[in-house]
Amino acid sequence: MATETPPPSKTQAQLPSTEEFVAVQESAEFGELRRAHRGFAFPLTVAFIAWYLLYVLLSNYAGEFMGTKLFGNINVAFALGIAQFGTTFLIAWWYSRHAAAKLDPKADAIKSRMEGGA
Repeated sequence: MATETPPPSKTQAQLPSTEEFVAVQESAEFGELRRAHRGFAFPLTVAFIAWYLLYVLLSNYAGEFMGTKLFGNINVAFALGIAQFGTTFLIAWWYSRHAAAKLDPKADAIKSRMEGGA
């Protein structure tokens, strides 16, 4: 099985000290990474929870609407339920693209600096 990670070296890498971790945590670069993550993840999480709760509330209080047939045996409730799955996959794909483009380069830069590469 091929992996992207090199085999462990014979020499132990020196771990950063607590002070170095705190310094990185307080750095502007790390703050920018956190803002980039939170600016994407938090609003999307709130929107998805609101969408999910709308589905639940409609299921509980708008039974006639949810039972409306769209075509064949497919009704509004089924269509919205399937849309929940679609939304979940869409959000995962979108986050993956966001992380690869915006978060991973910043995190890799911080990681390489912490490991002594920069």
